[in-house]
Amino acid sequence: MTRSLHPFSPARRAGLAAAIAAALVAAVPLAASAAEAAVKIAAPAVDATTGASGMQTAVFAGGCFWGVQGVFQRVHGVSQAVSGYSGGTEKTAMYELVGSGLTGHAESVKVTFDPKKVSYGTLLQIFFSVVHDPTQLNRQGPDSGTQYRSAVFYADAAQKETVEKYVAQLDAAKSFPKKIVTQVVPLVAFYPAEAYHQDYLTLHPTSGYIVYNDLPKIENLKAIFPQQYRAEPALVMARNGARPQ
Repeated sequence: MTRSLHPFSPARRAGLAAAIAAALVAAVPLAASAAEAAVKIAAPAVDATTGASGMQTAVFAGGCFWGVQGVFQRVHGVSQAVSGYSGGTEKTAMYELVGSGLTGHAESVKVTFDPKKVSYGTLLQIFFSVVHDPTQLNRQGPDSGTQYRSAVFYADAAQKETVEKYVAQLDAAKSFPKKIVTQVVPLVAFYPAEAYHQDYLTLHPTSGYIVYNDLPKIENLKAIFPQQYRAEPALVMARNGARPQ
């Protein structure tokens, strides 16, 4: 299996990524600074979650959770976005094991949001447009393996209906050059990742991996969704090795 920078420690990963990013920057025009380009897409025509009240949660998987978390932390109405694992069991919800690609887990982000400020449909639009490329199967950018798959883990029937109809809408409109491969599966459990993975984009803005793969996503969010973008992220700020909830 093709392996990326992910299984190494953050320090080693950052060093390797810096070297790779330097080579890539030298080889491509400045305008092509992101590994993945955002795609402007229509909002969902159907959002069955509009009747929801109180704080809601949504779980998304779209490649390395550092960038996914970093984007959702900068969306108005999101009170928290936590990196973690979904799709496998609690006993295998550990970074070193998930990196094997054999646990069933996907690197995921649990988003807690106020539906009065940002709808589930808008979060889906950001997910498919800015966060990742939903046409890549079991990979995202430089990272490959089932742990980097595209997935939406729905919490209830309303979320399920909304995302299924949205995927059908985007495919019918040929919003992407290839068919969307995003899994739409029920959320069984979400397990927060280790503390050192939380707020990684904000805490390591000069990491080569972050600079090349993730910071452009923040710029795309700001450019495509100016009404939803906020400069100050809703950070987890995990401390003392404790996992967030």
